[in-house]
Amino acid sequence: MTAEDAVALLGRLSDHQVDVCVGGGWGVDALLKDQTREHSDLDVWAPAAQLERLFVALAKGGVDRVLPWPDDRPWNFVLHDGGRLRVDLHLYEPLPEGALHYGSAVDGVVFPAEALAGDGLIAGRAVRCEAAEWAVRWHTGYPPRAVDRHDVPLLCERFGIDLPGAFG
Repeated sequence: MTAEDAVALLGRLSDHQVDVCVGGGWGVDALLKDQTREHSDLDVWAPAAQLERLFVALAKGGVDRVLPWPDDRPWNFVLHDGGRLRVDLHLYEPLPEGALHYGSAVDGVVFPAEALAGDGLIAGRAVRCEAAEWAVRWHTGYPPRAVDRHDVPLLCERFGIDLPGAFG
């Protein structure tokens, strides 16, 4: 997925009043304000209450098919266009005290809204993205992949974050 593809998808979501935050690899590159590698998808965080508008916005761009993955959940799944466009959705719910809830009612996670309050750039367009500390944290809950070994050290170096043990 090109930077232009990502920006077009984000523009379409914005046009439909979907309040998204960029995560994953594009979120890292947004924080770094430079594309440092190729990306196969665009990870976005969005309020679950805006799901209908999100579906409409993406469907107008042809991103209207579910790409089944073994770990799909109602709050995290991938939509695609049958070609190069893939959007990995992460749906959350705001809680009354200002935190965000992600996952099931039984064993979901609660995190501060500031985790999704980073500022970045993709192809010169300002985007909201994961905060650097949280982008690093979310890359550590599983064995690091090659893309994680690329992304995490760049974030740690740029933002003065200690490199997690799995990356040393």
